[in-house]
Amino acid sequence: MSDDRLISLTARRGERCPLCQKPSAERYRPFCSKRCAEIDLGRWLKGGYRIPTEETPAPGEQVETDAEETEGEMPR
Repeated sequence: MSDDRLISLTARRGERCPLCQKPSAERYRPFCSKRCAEIDLGRWLKGGYRIPTEETPAPGEQVETDAEETEGEMPR
């Protein structure tokens, strides 16, 4: 099945890529392309979808901060 046909099948259902809003492709659903799927994966791996909380750590639990995460990285 061609990519055009896949796009047209999903477009009829109104499914859109959550990143760029193009019609999603069956092969990369819910995304439109491999590029958008990899962008989303990169955001997950870098902690971009973190949910902030007001919880306090349990006694003896190590607390990770943003400063510790970037330790050792080159400044931009």
